[in-house]
Amino acid sequence: MPSYLHKLLKMRMEGRTHISSSELADYMSIEWIVVRRDIALTGIKGQRRVGYNINELIQYIREYIGWTKPMTATLIGAGALGSAILGHDDFRRYGLQIESVFDCDTDKIGKEIHGHEIYDIATIRTRLKINLPKIAVLCVSNSSAQLIADQLVSLGIKFIWNFASTCLKVPPGVVVQREVLAGGLAMLGVKIKN
Repeated sequence: MPSYLHKLLKMRMEGRTHISSSELADYMSIEWIVVRRDIALTGIKGQRRVGYNINELIQYIREYIGWTKPMTATLIGAGALGSAILGHDDFRRYGLQIESVFDCDTDKIGKEIHGHEIYDIATIRTRLKINLPKIAVLCVSNSSAQLIADQLVSLGIKFIWNFASTCLKVPPGVVVQREVLAGGLAMLGVKIKN
């Protein structure tokens, strides 16, 4: 869906008003039936021989993936990956608002990275109790990920975006989205091999 949005926003800037599922399929190098099924999930109806209104399709996709309302977040771990996430402007466009950043590195605490002050992880309980975000973004070592996740869950965080290379154990009702960067590299390796 984000790839569809990227193409649709580009086409809108070029002055286009409509697009067909076959055009999106060509852009994505996938079968048109896959695009049609994906778009059907959003609930929008296209017009025969006209396609989809680009503005409407953008709105339907944004609503489907939950990017129409801001999502507040805290980021834990301001190392290389955490800093990259803080500097990635697209996340703001998608509605992700990182309100607080925590780290245990005394060289980073009190400094700013991409406009975000870095707080001491030891103050996380006090700071988040005041303004509990919807999402926690974990960019920490494997060895500390579970401990920090447990702390976040005890504060009431229900959604964790996990960049640590470990599976977190969380109670029912808490959702973890684990990003495995090696998985993408593995897929590329298979494509190279084949």
